[in-house]
Amino acid sequence: MNINEIKQHLTHCIIPFWKALRDDEHGGFYGQMDFGLNVSKTADKSCILNSRILWFFSNCYLTLGDESCLEYAAYAYKFLKLEFTDRYYDDGIHWSADHTGSPKDTTKYTYNHAFAVYSLASYYNAGGDSEALDLAYELVNVIETKCRDEAGYLEAFDREFKPIENEQLSENGVVADRTMNTLLHVFEAYTELYRVDKNPETAQKLKWILGVFEEKIYNPEKRRLDVFFNLDYKPLIDLTSYGHDIEASWLIDRGTDVLNIPRVTFTKVLAEQVHAIALDSDGSVFNECEAGKVDTKKVWWVQAEAVLGFLNAGYTEAAGKIWEYIKARMIDKRSGSEWFNELQKDGTPIPMDIVNGWKCPYHNGRMCLEVINFYERKNRI
Repeated sequence: MNINEIKQHLTHCIIPFWKALRDDEHGGFYGQMDFGLNVSKTADKSCILNSRILWFFSNCYLTLGDESCLEYAAYAYKFLKLEFTDRYYDDGIHWSADHTGSPKDTTKYTYNHAFAVYSLASYYNAGGDSEALDLAYELVNVIETKCRDEAGYLEAFDREFKPIENEQLSENGVVADRTMNTLLHVFEAYTELYRVDKNPETAQKLKWILGVFEEKIYNPEKRRLDVFFNLDYKPLIDLTSYGHDIEASWLIDRGTDVLNIPRVTFTKVLAEQVHAIALDSDGSVFNECEAGKVDTKKVWWVQAEAVLGFLNAGYTEAAGKIWEYIKARMIDKRSGSEWFNELQKDGTPIPMDIVNGWKCPYHNGRMCLEVINFYERKNRI
């Protein structure tokens, strides 16, 4: 895998694309670009999208030393602080704002709070803003006191943190009381927070989450993470999410490395299993498998996470083949675009948004940044 090629794609495509979406009239970044590359300046603005943009520009600065990226991170931070924080109830953050910044969907999701913590920790690391670190810990307190019970993290709440149905983090025809996805990203957020501020309480939370993954989420018989659960951690559906399994394999390893404790054994199994059963002949990774039926679509974030998961597991040839597939198929060569959202099995683009509340620079931008850092670390050894 050519590190200079990856770096050029990051600096000449992904970074300029997201810089161009800055909303200088109302703040933050525009929330939607359709398949025809038309930007909606009146689309709602997702807190998830804004947090991931904040994380992205913070880490572009940390990796590349580009001062302009820190400026864009500061712009995203200001919008998060002023427009997504619930000032009326003084607790937590909203799911979305309208294009002017006024609260739109005031539902409070644990997942959303986790990504805010994740991005705030990185922004503190990049710019040294202690206010951002304070806000991160305020949101950790919200997660730990309002978003969980004795067994683990719950999902969705109204504005006053009364539990409600989990709409945003449920899929495949089920409504989940608990999800692997939320638990993974709380773990990811706390990993980043502990990396930048070695608080022993954060370390204890990370170790507790590791135990939940080992005891409740990992399915040793099927060599996967189960996805959707009821309150008692009973799986609601027979589903293997290849993207989440390969993403979790390296994110959990990253967490144990940051904690300076031995890696758990199931992460290697997850990577082995995805490598064994989820690769298409063109080098890409299928989406998921439900009740034995494989969804053969190629999803942008799955390809990005597979590059990182395979690199982490030592499958460098597979990681390189996925990058070749990404270059040939997933990157949208049209001027003013970035990556396609999803492709059919044969590589035909599915006409979906190029930007929306979920389609962001987090996965593909992170892929570039992590590959750069991976090879630079390797060259220093």
